[in-house]
Amino acid sequence: MIHQGRWRGAMIKSELVTKIAEAYPHLMYKDAERIVSTVFDEIVRALASGDRVELRGFGAFSVKARPARTGRNPRTGESVAVDEKRVPYFKTGKELREKLNAEDGESAPPQD
Repeated sequence: MIHQGRWRGAMIKSELVTKIAEAYPHLMYKDAERIVSTVFDEIVRALASGDRVELRGFGAFSVKARPARTGRNPRTGESVAVDEKRVPYFKTGKELREKLNAEDGESAPPQD
């Protein structure tokens, strides 16, 4: 269950580190913090290199290119050129989708 953080149902990085440290008492808090930071840093590094990161059962991170376009300044209505940019994209894995959509909130039965 996700701890009720600052926003309803949001978990921040420090709460994730705390959960890992509590679940694995042989790890010091600093070690859990280093593990979480390393995982996030490697995902960011891979995406910045244009690679896709797939975590089976959880989902896949990738980068999508958004083409240049003409936008509007909402205050003035003036046309504004918006440059092409790359944005992170996440697609959920099958197991995660099944868990999220399970009727009683419990995890869906594993598929063989």
